Amino acid sequence: MLEAKEVVKSFDGFRALDSATLTVPKGTVYGLVGPNGAGKSTIIRHFTGVYRPDSGKLLLEGAPIWENTDAKRRMVVIPDDWYYFPQASIAEMAKLYAGAYPSFSWERYEKMKQVFPLNDRQMLRRMSKGMQKQAAFWLTMCCMPEYLILDEPVDGLDPVMRRQVWSLLLGDVAERGTTVLVSSHNLRELEDVCDHVGIMNQGKVLLERSLSELQDTTVKLQVVYPGDEPRLPAELNILHHSTVGRVHTYILRGDRESILNRMQITAPLLLEAIPLTLEEIFIYELGGADYAVRDIVL
Repeated sequence: MLEAKEVVKSFDGFRALDSATLTVPKGTVYGLVGPNGAGKSTIIRHFTGVYRPDSGKLLLEGAPIWENTDAKRRMVVIPDDWYYFPQASIAEMAKLYAGAYPSFSWERYEKMKQVFPLNDRQMLRRMSKGMQKQAAFWLTMCCMPEYLILDEPVDGLDPVMRRQVWSLLLGDVAERGTTVLVSSHNLRELEDVCDHVGIMNQGKVLLERSLSELQDTTVKLQVVYPGDEPRLPAELNILHHSTVGRVHTYILRGDRESILNRMQITAPLLLEAIPLTLEEIFIYELGGADYAVRDIVL
């Protein structure tokens, strides 16, 4: 389990992390989402021991991560801007990774040649961005990490390779119990792979829940009334309301069946519950942070 507890980090007076707290359960895929500048990359650099917090704790299974070599050997990170030695090839970088990670598997390295159509003797600096990202995954997966931390992991990959990479990652989660923390703006993609979701904004973690819980406790309804909109039951927790023609769209927080039963009191001509996507949940949850785009999605 990865934990951040009340982490604070400031740069030249700017508070990038403001008492950020989150928990990544072991053996799960945890999606970290938020707008640009929310603090996602900053907290990832804390988890990987690049930054030292001003206050708070970063823990791996209860042990501090900062200057903890044993903890760092159990995790591998692919940052948004992956570093490599300019004159090195994949094969030469593999020797570096093998020296840093005792669990590095040369057997898996050879098998990965069938997955990634790359020349492992070619210099990385002569490869495209997408090819370099493939190389990063090739090397990382060979380290057999217990914890895998990814920052915008599949940017630059074509759709076929994106699917291949996610298949490899989910295979390791299922077979080896790998724990994955992934930060991405591609919410549609995260929705397909994540067990848990954390939403960040302005250095804080606004909420973190399992994806199924998020979708079960927020309900989207489309309703048509025979005449004017009636007065709705006061106990309903309406988060958002919009109207297009005679169709009223409501976003409500609460139990789906209870909400549907209460809405029947208003005698609608049509009452339909529609599943919320992660993108819609994200935009609504940041609605209180002046996210004017929420009406585009809702």
